[in-house]
Amino acid sequence: VKSAVVDGLYKEYIGSAQSPAQVRDGLLEAMGDSFFVFSSIETARYHRDAGNPVYFYEFQHRPSSAEHVLPKFVKADHGAEIAFVFGKPFLAGDV
Repeated sequence: VKSAVVDGLYKEYIGSAQSPAQVRDGLLEAMGDSFFVFSSIETARYHRDAGNPVYFYEFQHRPSSAEHVLPKFVKADHGAEIAFVFGKPFLAGDV
């Protein structure tokens, strides 16, 4: 017997998948949400409730350094935006 939560999660992340690649992408999205997004939203709410301004973003730009290193379906890894925001002062040559 499936619960309403399991049905809802399946529908949200995998329900419309028509290929194995879409199932993979849905599972990766579910994992990313559970590891990063949900806790980030909770933390942002605490800061908001304390009267602080909160800014939230999602970075999805695939860095050129990922070519030939990461699979094509990988957009940006956790922390990839740091090089775009602050530059790459400590990286030289092919990294």
